[in-house]
Amino acid sequence: MRTRSEANRLITTIVVVVTMGALAFGYDTGVIAGALPFMQLPIAQGGLGLTPLTEGLVTSALVLGAAFGSLVCGMMADRFGRRDSLMALSVLFVIGAIGTAQAPSVAVMIAMRAVLGFAVGGASALVPMFISEMAPAGRRGRLVSQNEMMIVTGQLVAYTLNAGLAHFSESPSIWRTMLMIAAVPAVLLGVGLFFVPRSPRWLASQGRTDEARHVLELIRSTDQQVRHEMGAIYTAVDDDAEQIGWHQAFREVWVRRLLLLGIGLGFATQFTGVNAFMYFTPIILRQTGLGTEAALIATIGDGLVAVGATFAGIWMIGRFPRRVTLLGGLGGVVLAHLGLGATLLLLKGSAVESYVALGFILLALLFIQMMVSPLYWLLMSELFPMRARGVLTGLSVSSQWIFNATVAFLFPIFLHAIGPGTFFVFATINVLSFCFVARFLPETKGFSLEKLEAHLREHFSPDTAASEEPVDPAPLRIDRQADVT
Repeated sequence: MRTRSEANRLITTIVVVVTMGALAFGYDTGVIAGALPFMQLPIAQGGLGLTPLTEGLVTSALVLGAAFGSLVCGMMADRFGRRDSLMALSVLFVIGAIGTAQAPSVAVMIAMRAVLGFAVGGASALVPMFISEMAPAGRRGRLVSQNEMMIVTGQLVAYTLNAGLAHFSESPSIWRTMLMIAAVPAVLLGVGLFFVPRSPRWLASQGRTDEARHVLELIRSTDQQVRHEMGAIYTAVDDDAEQIGWHQAFREVWVRRLLLLGIGLGFATQFTGVNAFMYFTPIILRQTGLGTEAALIATIGDGLVAVGATFAGIWMIGRFPRRVTLLGGLGGVVLAHLGLGATLLLLKGSAVESYVALGFILLALLFIQMMVSPLYWLLMSELFPMRARGVLTGLSVSSQWIFNATVAFLFPIFLHAIGPGTFFVFATINVLSFCFVARFLPETKGFSLEKLEAHLREHFSPDTAASEEPVDPAPLRIDRQADVT
């Protein structure tokens, strides 16, 4: 049996390796903002001659590929395991990075962006799931939230490298270098996974209980922890004797309600407007009279705030209930949208309009990245039962990517049609999201995954869900002191 410090180091190593997938996720979603201006140049000048139509296709190919990838990889994870599925995704990340960097035509670029999107979507579903199944219950919230930290770090790295490469290089083909860099975290992910054990919960679900016990002996520091956790896993495996397909997930009422909750949380997260700000902040600020270069620099500010807010969010997750944190974040987002809409409506043409608008954009991102987005990925890793975790996570995350694409498509249309009213629409939607979370999301903090499954089964079963109030997890939670390593 390992000492506590040895177990902690191994868990930390596992999280660092696995979240290379999240870093690749963030970089690939952020790098396109800097590459597109160069790709618009004619082919003779080093670009791809993108038109507004093909620019939209190149941008959206990744998002649509991600929706498909998260769905398929959820099912792959249940059949082939979390680690091995991530290994396959690392290969796709490398193929997509090289393919986009070397693309000779728009058609090849769109195809390779779709490949990258498949890998991004798969990573978005599998990375938090894998971490949650390796982490002790007392540390699960903080460790899973490292996923969100690496996503926003990847976006910040992309924004910063885009600006630096564009400033110091005189080559119009510099966009190919921007895209090629995405292969670096992919290679680190693939190589690192050879040194990472498989999920003990997945091993047990496949009847490989001796291997599952061996993995727990590596990542837990006492025999008592291993015995306690193996007992809970045995019970869950006995209860969930067979893996179910995605069409079967709809047959059990409590599982169906969990799936609808997961989809609803994806809607709430994306309609905070997080990606409207990450994609379109320069466009918003240019409407206030800010210059193009200053608006692009402001995008780096988005990335810095996102990283700082995620650090704060990881701290909060360890100290506050999930529901309270998420509701507080949605309430803050409502206020930020109202403030931004009022600024663009009432201060139009004034000298301070750009700065006040930027302030409200950064305030919105602060609440989203500190109290909404980390909670979403954490909840996706812990809400669903073991026998259908990959399938249900894949369905929920796939829906989230579709909502992402919807916001990205509709936002510029609404901004052109109704201007500041766009942000009042967002505020209204977030009020509805607040009510949804308050009504349907139970508290999940403090449970082991197996105890949480039993709690959620009871909470969402037809005979109890209608009348049940949010339950204090204290009576059902495991001994946190025994489980924190």
